[in-house]
Amino acid sequence: MSISSSAPTPERILQRLDWQVIRRLDGLLQGDYRSLFYGYGVDFADLREYQPEDDVRYIDWNVTARMDTPYVRQYVEDRDITAWFLLDLSPSVDFGTLQTQKRNTLVDLVTTLARLLTRHGNRVGAMFYTSRGRVDRTIPARGGRIQVLRLVNDLLKQPRLTDAPFTDLTPLLQAGLHTIRRRSLVFIISDFISAPGWERPLSLLNQRHEVLAIRLWDPREMDLPDVGPIIMQDAETGEQLYVDTHDKKFRQRFREAAQRREATLTAGFKRAGVDAFAISTEEDLVRAIIRFAERRERRQR
Repeated sequence: MSISSSAPTPERILQRLDWQVIRRLDGLLQGDYRSLFYGYGVDFADLREYQPEDDVRYIDWNVTARMDTPYVRQYVEDRDITAWFLLDLSPSVDFGTLQTQKRNTLVDLVTTLARLLTRHGNRVGAMFYTSRGRVDRTIPARGGRIQVLRLVNDLLKQPRLTDAPFTDLTPLLQAGLHTIRRRSLVFIISDFISAPGWERPLSLLNQRHEVLAIRLWDPREMDLPDVGPIIMQDAETGEQLYVDTHDKKFRQRFREAAQRREATLTAGFKRAGVDAFAISTEEDLVRAIIRFAERRERRQR
């Protein structure tokens, strides 16, 4: 896919996000991003009795119950983070309106997280999956602003496929298992519209690394608007179907099918032992990241 002169460049995308997203996050989080990335590289070191100034989140309640005295866990933190982005760029990620496709949300989210990580001296790498049954591109983990620009540039150049086979995320997760040697922070960003079987490699990946699964979704995938007769096309298979969205029963069946898909995904993440965080194409990215940080902080208490 060629990039026209009017298309956004990696530099412009990074400048826009620095101004519109990262500056706002700095003010809201006051530069403390531990709630986003806490948990990576933290190794248990020792137990000791609780002191009044200790953080109650570190109390080991099992030991406390046995000893009848509060004990806290002590950790040694590795501050040198290596983060990997395992990115699903299959056809279904191109769903949405012209301005709010899931792919656009993915690009902005990856750029923002990569920028936050690298400006604190950490390294980021990425793997691209485009529904051909393999990882099409791997970007080795490096640090610095140039690495972020390279990542954005490669994302913009990635072709949009219209005739790819149905997505199977298993090869992407297996590639992560075989490629990422050192314990890392792994972001899996996808809509998780995939053939079954991805739960097992996701579980194995989660045992070796800190895995954060981020699921992209569009409101029109959940509740079909009443816009009259339209032609719907399956983004994965290209199959087209003429439907009348005036039909309330059809919209209800569509909604029920979406709810069943949601239930199946929730059960899959539960089996894999990974808690997925969902971001809508219509959600403000700053609010989404703050919501993500607050949720992670609550889970550490």
